[in-house]
Amino acid sequence: MKITRSAALTALALLMLGLPGLATAEGDISAGRDKAYTCMGCHAVDGYRNAYPSYRVPKLGGQHAEYIVLALKAYKAGDRQHGTMQALASTLSEQDMEDIAAYFASAGQEESE
Repeated sequence: MKITRSAALTALALLMLGLPGLATAEGDISAGRDKAYTCMGCHAVDGYRNAYPSYRVPKLGGQHAEYIVLALKAYKAGDRQHGTMQALASTLSEQDMEDIAAYFASAGQEESE
């Protein structure tokens, strides 16, 4: 059975989400708030749709930090395809990714309290 790279990454992400003690993002929320400024133009707008091709942009507040880090790493490596996200992720260090992920994860906690 042939497994595509995308399927393998999805399976890995699901595994990581199911085992929270196995991998955690060690980011700084305050630093992440500053670093996520560019992200907010798309990912913090309710109901935002990309113009072409047309799709909803996911809201990241409350997303699992580990998932965000895995996604950013996949964009940077070229394993996930989206020109804008690949370009932005290519500028981020691993610490930047962890900080941004910690910020977005904490934003969801603030909204639910």
